[in-house]
Amino acid sequence: MSAAPTDDDDLLRPPLPDVPPQYRTDVRVELQAAARRFAMERVLPVANELDPQKGEIPRSLLTEMGELGFFGITVGPEYGGLGLGAYEYCMVAEELARAWMSVGSIIARAQGAGTGVDDAQRRAELLARSARGEWIGAIALSEPDAGSDLAAVATRAERDGDDFVVTGQKRWIGNAKAADFIQVLVRTADPEPGEKRSAGLATLLVEKKPGEFPDGLTGSPIDKIGYHGFVTWDLEFDGLRVPVANEITAGGFAETQKWLTIARVHTAARAVGLARAAVEDCIVYLQQRRQFERPIGDFQAVRFTLARMAARVEQARAFYQHVAHLIDLGEPCGREAAMVKLLATEMAAEVTGDGIQLHGGNGYTTEHQVERHWRDARLTTIFEGTSEIQAKMIADRLLPRSGIG
Repeated sequence: MSAAPTDDDDLLRPPLPDVPPQYRTDVRVELQAAARRFAMERVLPVANELDPQKGEIPRSLLTEMGELGFFGITVGPEYGGLGLGAYEYCMVAEELARAWMSVGSIIARAQGAGTGVDDAQRRAELLARSARGEWIGAIALSEPDAGSDLAAVATRAERDGDDFVVTGQKRWIGNAKAADFIQVLVRTADPEPGEKRSAGLATLLVEKKPGEFPDGLTGSPIDKIGYHGFVTWDLEFDGLRVPVANEITAGGFAETQKWLTIARVHTAARAVGLARAAVEDCIVYLQQRRQFERPIGDFQAVRFTLARMAARVEQARAFYQHVAHLIDLGEPCGREAAMVKLLATEMAAEVTGDGIQLHGGNGYTTEHQVERHWRDARLTTIFEGTSEIQAKMIADRLLPRSGIG
């Protein structure tokens, strides 16, 4: 199993002001130790209890995460956040996903999301709430006919006085009902001749009470095979009124693509956490399970499988950390984000599958956590852009088309 974290109670002390915090190794080590201890001691027991029931993350756990600063990793310290970067954000996500991927995912619904309004005072208030874990949202991008092709978004927002009136459908919206807000990609105008299909897209901030949908919005839960911890929804917008002041500044298609770049590296980190969980669980199981009067971990075929699993996890971790570092440097890295998302998630699906195989018949039961790791890892190859979409993005950046046909 992984090394035990330290017992230092001051795990989140602020870095020295003369050194950029994202380059302070001690800050990263201490933050990782805090996340690992929280994941293994607090999250894992809850996951083992609630995931089989398709239960939701308890509010008490979210409160603890807020106190540890996990919802404000990338929020500036002037708003109460940790003021760190994509590297630390993804590092924490890996640790949390090792215990329950949904907990590694929920931190993405804060980090300053849903705060990009024009009014500076209101924006500061929302950023402070985000950093405390009191402004946790949902992101509504996909539609029944617009998933990989987000430029095809058809949900309309028509201007009516000081409001937008929103009509349309959204699909695959995780945490929608429990959220404090929903950030919705909408179409406010059709593209003019010669414009890109993404022209006319904007992002609106729908404020709401947790556990309720506002007038003009209804939802139906989607019954998933995994990724439990929060409910995923189909949403129906039927005349929902949103104040014009709730349009997210620079929140159209281009900003969505920037957000997806970070989301893809975040997904790679979550995939690494799941694959690591399979490796660590197998290390324990292979020493406990006995056949032919010895632990099955003594057999070379089993040992070599485990070795390859562990090597692939380390490889994917190094790659996602490299790409996260590029993001923190401000380097354009859409291609690299697509690459790491493709490789890390396919790795996770295969490594967790190997984990089931090493558990034998016991792996095909709900008695061991490895089946949960596989169910959740399988999803990482699909959301935030399927593996096929990542391959297309990579190829399009590497190889120009001939223009023939």
